[in-house]
Amino acid sequence: MPAARAARTCALLALCLLGGAAQDFGPTRFICTSVPADADMCGAAVAAGGAEELRGSVLQLRETVLQQKETILSQKETIRELTAKLGRCESQSTLDAGAGEARPGGGRKQPAAGKHTLGDPSRTTQAAETLSQLGQTLQSLKTRLENLEQYSRLNSSSQTNSLKDLLQSKIDDLERQVLSRVNSLEEGKGGPKNDTEERAKIESALTSLHQRISELEKGQKDSRPGDKFQLAFPLRTNYMYAKVKRSLPEMYAFTVCMWLKSSAAPGVGTPFSYAAPGQANELVLIGWGSNPMELLINDKVAKLPFVINDGKWHHICVTWTTRDGVWEAYQDGTQGGNGENLAPYHPIKPQGVLVLGQEQDTLGGGFDATQAFVGELAHFNIWDRKLTPGEVYNLATCSSKALAGNVIAWAEPHIEIFGGATKWTFEACRQVN
Repeated sequence: MPAARAARTCALLALCLLGGAAQDFGPTRFICTSVPADADMCGAAVAAGGAEELRGSVLQLRETVLQQKETILSQKETIRELTAKLGRCESQSTLDAGAGEARPGGGRKQPAAGKHTLGDPSRTTQAAETLSQLGQTLQSLKTRLENLEQYSRLNSSSQTNSLKDLLQSKIDDLERQVLSRVNSLEEGKGGPKNDTEERAKIESALTSLHQRISELEKGQKDSRPGDKFQLAFPLRTNYMYAKVKRSLPEMYAFTVCMWLKSSAAPGVGTPFSYAAPGQANELVLIGWGSNPMELLINDKVAKLPFVINDGKWHHICVTWTTRDGVWEAYQDGTQGGNGENLAPYHPIKPQGVLVLGQEQDTLGGGFDATQAFVGELAHFNIWDRKLTPGEVYNLATCSSKALAGNVIAWAEPHIEIFGGATKWTFEACRQVN
């Protein structure tokens, strides 16, 4: 009798499990368990076997997810390797050409691209792009040395010539290091640690060269008037810029004028930006992507008719008044556009930071390489009033009646440069085009 009861119990348990077959947990098994005569046998069956079956199913699912994740990671690694190979080819061609520029992004507020290089998911591509920019920096140093050679011919001294020869020798050595590093990358040699060490050595040597060449150039600077200079931004980076040592007062009208020269495409970048506490885009001039140049006031936008990326010097001016937000744009002494309702009745805020060559996403920083200005800039002046068309024309034609800015006047002691930006002697209208 007990055996028969046990058999009936197992049969009932089997029926209970079959009755719950709608929940498919995979392969099943029958477990016979002795339970009290008055107990719920189906409930006992679930308690005894259901938890174990669920646990097994969860483990199976987890294993499947891990396998899929490994497959996805493997595919991503293949994509990175292909991207790296393409980056190495592009970097090598850039070094052979001796110059190159990063393509600007399509917005004013793009995420930061990382310190010193444009961002890339591949470490190898990052290293190749870094070496590409180092090669361009070397080319810039060569150009500066050529200018110093011309200066030394007029002011020959054995000390200047010997120092110049030493610097030329160091530049040649650095070029060999850069090309050697590119070859190593193409052959797949050298890990991330070696890349970092090599880059640190080269950047340290470049910093030393910048300092030594700046010492030579100081002789030129001391002999020129305070406003006869230009700034050069040869590369599109997030660390090369100039800072105006003075801030702006509260202004209800202004005129900003400058000389610009650029061949960057599709956009020249940001010639200047003024960030105030609480508003990074208080006053900005920017040309990004294939869009027209824009004037931003309190983050409000006006499209400007400037066409200046032809590699020639151009004189540009923008005037604005808070009343009705009326603005005017001048290129080479001629008004080319105007409008209204640009941040009307909003005064320009004081106590901000004025930067040349970069767009600020934060007060005095947050630079994005894709928005950097590439080219040359001179005679940046600001007035706290709207200049007349005649006054603008006098500036563009270098008339003796031309005025200096009463808020910001172009003077060498007022400008501090960073990240490899340089100062050169420049005299408007004599050196134009």
